[in-house]
Amino acid sequence: MSSEPARKHEFRPGSRTDGLAPISVAARSLAAQPVHWLSLAAVALSALFADQLTKHVVASQVPLDDEVRVLGPFTIHHVQNSGIAFGLFASATAAVIVLTTVAVAWMLGYFARSGARHPLLPVAVGLLIGGSVSNLSDRVRLGHVTDFLDFRYWPAFNLADSFIVIGVAVLLGALVAADRAPRRPRAREAPTRS
Repeated sequence: MSSEPARKHEFRPGSRTDGLAPISVAARSLAAQPVHWLSLAAVALSALFADQLTKHVVASQVPLDDEVRVLGPFTIHHVQNSGIAFGLFASATAAVIVLTTVAVAWMLGYFARSGARHPLLPVAVGLLIGGSVSNLSDRVRLGHVTDFLDFRYWPAFNLADSFIVIGVAVLLGALVAADRAPRRPRAREAPTRS
């Protein structure tokens, strides 16, 4: 018998004793890295610029409550909306501003913690933030937003609204994809000997 004391084995979280765990399943940080923040900023600023530009063109070229037919039921219809979706909270501009500010702050916090979770997160959160900030800036400066995309069967909306809806859809898709278990490669079948 050996007189040496039994050595304790040290195991770190995520380690395997059999040495067969692939590196790809090791724990990694999901926090946003500089490249994620740059992507988010590029998407958000592009969305903000596109929305503000289109609103400016419509406000300067189409009189308020007037419309220009484009194709089929689609028209450019210049309207002002002091509320949020479908004109809700039209008389509560201060509440809309506070809610939007809280939502944008939450999105930034979420992105800081999880920006590396999926490659599409900078796009999704960038569209959400760009659209939200663009509409928020109009409410602060003007007390309303300019809506102009009108399909007759839906209340008029603007590009910022579209970016927010697309951002939510991409975000949900990215989260579902990120939560799926990683696919393991199928073991190759050994050739049969005859």
